[in-house]
Amino acid sequence: MAYLLMFVTLLHLITLAVLFIATMEKSWWVWEGWESSDLWYNCRFDNETEAWFCASSRENEWLQAVQVLMVLSVVFSSVSFLIFLGQLFTMSKGGLFYITGLCQVFSGLTAFTATLIYTLHNKEILQDARELSSGHFGYCFILAWVCVPLLLCSGVMYIHLRKKE
Repeated sequence: MAYLLMFVTLLHLITLAVLFIATMEKSWWVWEGWESSDLWYNCRFDNETEAWFCASSRENEWLQAVQVLMVLSVVFSSVSFLIFLGQLFTMSKGGLFYITGLCQVFSGLTAFTATLIYTLHNKEILQDARELSSGHFGYCFILAWVCVPLLLCSGVMYIHLRKKE
């Protein structure tokens, strides 16, 4: 039981870290030639100065929806971990971690919705950017998709996890 508890805790922390990286880093869409776009900025690498020049992304409804859902996913996962720690030390023997599991499942569903919106509406989100055919999805977008099953699986594991002495 102790190994399962350590595994679930480690999975939660790794997933939370990956989810945070996917939300904050600058590689949701990448073009050839050192340009990228994320949820917050459009960036270009200047070879002469060897620095990144970033401008705020042009706001539209789809981008705002993805931003809000990814931030909510990080918040739900963080709250879930704090609730787990609280339940771990205060819950009586035999109790189930329902609230922790539900928060983690909500985190997975919000991350799923955000990545699905970005997948289906990336033309509208990147409307003033360069030609999309010369670009591809970046590693942060892929990390966000990887987080979805991890969040949902850990949520289900929390729901079935029972506290034992």
